[in-house]
Amino acid sequence: MRLAGKTALVTGATSNIGRAIAVALAAEGAHVVVAGRNKERGDEVVGEIRAAGGQADFVAVDLNGTKAAANELAEAATRLLGGRIDVLVNNAGAIDGGKTTETDEETFDTVYAVNVKSPYFLTAAIAPAMVAAGGGTIINLGSWVARLGIPVGAVYAASKGALETLTRAWSAEFGPSGVRVNAIAPGVVHTDPNHPATAMMTGTPHGRIGAPQAIADAAVFLASDQAAFVHGTVLDVDGGRLGVAVIAG
Repeated sequence: MRLAGKTALVTGATSNIGRAIAVALAAEGAHVVVAGRNKERGDEVVGEIRAAGGQADFVAVDLNGTKAAANELAEAATRLLGGRIDVLVNNAGAIDGGKTTETDEETFDTVYAVNVKSPYFLTAAIAPAMVAAGGGTIINLGSWVARLGIPVGAVYAASKGALETLTRAWSAEFGPSGVRVNAIAPGVVHTDPNHPATAMMTGTPHGRIGAPQAIADAAVFLASDQAAFVHGTVLDVDGGRLGVAVIAG
């Protein structure tokens, strides 16, 4: 129970990585607000957490990049969590895997609104209260494609690169006041171990797709006091995708 007595807000928490993180934080004792657009899926996550003896509530929100949407979520989550948020996980994301010449302006704006503007304004709304309370933890979800170029999804890669840069900037801005800010950069992760995207893990030490639970375990560590000396770091949980090339002998 590394997070006993703590409170947490997880965005994009109704599926895949976000769902796994919400469930894992609750299993470690945190009262979790599950944020997402789909109430039916959100209620399922809350039900799973409560059935296991944990505490959770759902907030329906469309994180569209506006400051108003971020402020609305911050206020609702703070109220449900008894007046404070100890852990913020900026997980909600929009993915575009197209090529640069195929990406229209609407898609570009949507990806940046969800992946950069929303976490920016949500952090702006929540971090000051963490500072006033004496501390807190912010965890951003980056991506291996932010630092290893591939020929598709340039706008998505750029947005995740921006979020990893914000991780370091926020660590410098809020760290001295007791708020630890870090990021996790997942490799190819999916609930289906046979998903076609597993081909992108060829040539890595792990050699196959990762499970959402691997990212959730990393989030629990970063949220806990075990990571008290970890600041401004992007933790690669990617099966070795970014740093290692396996050469067939």
